Amino acid sequence: MTKLTFGAHPYLLGFDQLERLVERTAKAGSEGYPPFNIEQSGENAYRITLAVAGFREEDLAITVEDRQLLVRGRQGEEDAARIYLHRGIAARAFQRSFVLAEGVEVAGAALENGLLHIDLKRAIPEPVVQTIRIGRK
Repeated sequence: MTKLTFGAHPYLLGFDQLERLVERTAKAGSEGYPPFNIEQSGENAYRITLAVAGFREEDLAITVEDRQLLVRGRQGEEDAARIYLHRGIAARAFQRSFVLAEGVEVAGAALENGLLHIDLKRAIPEPVVQTIRIGRK
């Protein structure tokens, strides 16, 4: 017995991209570091805020690959001369990903008071009416 995948169903032609996005989201995992908020800042504007205390701008990288927003953080090497009696502040590398909907683009990013703000905007496409001619063969 063969397993029919979401994109292989005969009534869902052309939805293979959607299937890849669903699989990628499911594989991303639900690790809780760093914590984040997603808020709507306007009618077609959104903001993702990540708590990245201790990271500098040069420690962070933001990329968009195939409608997937990737935020990576890697702190520089620690001073070996420091001796910690208690170490409760996380100093670890992370990767957080977000799947962007069709038409959503990154408008900008800013690091402020230990919070990384990533602003997103949704471009509203103009409606297109297309007339198809019926021809003879």
